[in-house]
Amino acid sequence: MLSMSEIIEKLKDVIAETKIGGKVFDKDVANALNIPQATFATMKKRNSIPYEEILAFCALKKISANWLFFDQTVDMLKEQTEKFFQVRYFSDIRASAGGGAEVFNENYETISVDRTIIHNMVGTRDVELEAIHVDGESMEPTLQDGSIVFIDRTQTNISKDGIFIAATTAGLFIKRIRQRADGMVELISDNKAYSPEVLSPDEVTIVGKVVGNIESL
Repeated sequence: MLSMSEIIEKLKDVIAETKIGGKVFDKDVANALNIPQATFATMKKRNSIPYEEILAFCALKKISANWLFFDQTVDMLKEQTEKFFQVRYFSDIRASAGGGAEVFNENYETISVDRTIIHNMVGTRDVELEAIHVDGESMEPTLQDGSIVFIDRTQTNISKDGIFIAATTAGLFIKRIRQRADGMVELISDNKAYSPEVLSPDEVTIVGKVVGNIESL
């Protein structure tokens, strides 16, 4: 990170763009930040950076705080940001691979996942993914208890093979799902120790398809 003196010089360059005539001094920077000149001089001597005042100045002038504090250009920031994919992570929700679990809610955090990992799951198409935990052993060895699964909620067609998240009256389930000839819906576990569960269509809502997973963090 840049020193207070270096940041002051960059602030002078910004102020000079709108100041008519004359050189820009430390007092001009102090005035722009609404800091008393004596206080500002002491802060400069001690290399004490007034973050709140500088951030307010950046917002007013519409300049990048990263450029000011770290000398990072917008292009550099964009390049780093584009390396990652944002996923809504529901850390408190478990999709049961055994019994029922709670349904989705609005309590989530956003996590950044390397785009290479996401592209390996869904290709380069534009998607919005959500992530939840697996609770139980009925999908082993495919999915381990505690694993994190990534869900594409636009994929709800159970006629295509795959693992899906299903919302039922008993909660969320993570299963292979098949609609039988008689119209009933079958929830199938990969662990052969667990028998398939059969529900009527009005008891099942397909939340989305599991497109990838990672072991529990």
